Amino acid sequence: MTATAVRTATAVPGGPSRLRRIGALAGAETRLLLRNRTAVVNSVLSPLLLVALVPLFGSGDAPLGQTLLVSATAFTLVFLTYYNLVVTYVARREALVLQRMRTGELTDGEVLAATAVPTLLVTAVQIAVVAVGVVVLGEWRAPVDPVLPVLAVLLGAVLMVVLATLSSVWTRTPESAQVTTLPVVLGATALSGVFFPLVALPEALATGARLLPLTPVVELVQLGLTGRTWQGEAVAGAELWWAALVPLAVAAAWVVLAGAASLRWFRWAPRR
Repeated sequence: MTATAVRTATAVPGGPSRLRRIGALAGAETRLLLRNRTAVVNSVLSPLLLVALVPLFGSGDAPLGQTLLVSATAFTLVFLTYYNLVVTYVARREALVLQRMRTGELTDGEVLAATAVPTLLVTAVQIAVVAVGVVVLGEWRAPVDPVLPVLAVLLGAVLMVVLATLSSVWTRTPESAQVTTLPVVLGATALSGVFFPLVALPEALATGARLLPLTPVVELVQLGLTGRTWQGEAVAGAELWWAALVPLAVAAAWVVLAGAASLRWFRWAPRR
């Protein structure tokens, strides 16, 4: 980020409110993202291509539209939100941008949140595009509980942001993010229930997979869209929300743990 962009984001006269400060920095970050055509193309195309490949692996008994929406949520959160933010935070840190931001009016939380805003907006647009595509294909089915998928996406977005800040701690360069993010990008995604139902795994492995960061988000989206638990049981009403308690607790625990670890170890400047 240029010095001009930094000044624009931080030096708003008259004691700007928190939202104005975040909005100013988010606007600068958005302009930087749009200037990087490679990043824009990768952000838009990669998740969509992965979503298109999911039906080739077989979606079981789930309708195509619901399968596409579940996979779009998972892939977009991981490959767009999480990975892009790791790269962004590391690049800004190594260029001393994060350090300079802290000398202005923005708080630490505002700097991290505003930097994440453009990526989160692209994430929301990606999921919306897939939803529109499902409607156009005639595969749309009304969700059993529309609140739960929305809550899952919001919780998943917060989770990916705090995981990205934590992953940036041991990521020395933007290029090395290709390696340091593999546990989440490959491991957590493979065992999230997107490619195959967890009930097909041995009980011990399935239980462990449910504790990974992406799995509860997938569970919640599937539960809200189809009314079926990870074991394939049909639920509705109070039973549906009762079934949602475990994945909600797991996702919330990841947010708290990753957030606390980020507060403790997040680095604002390069190692010397």
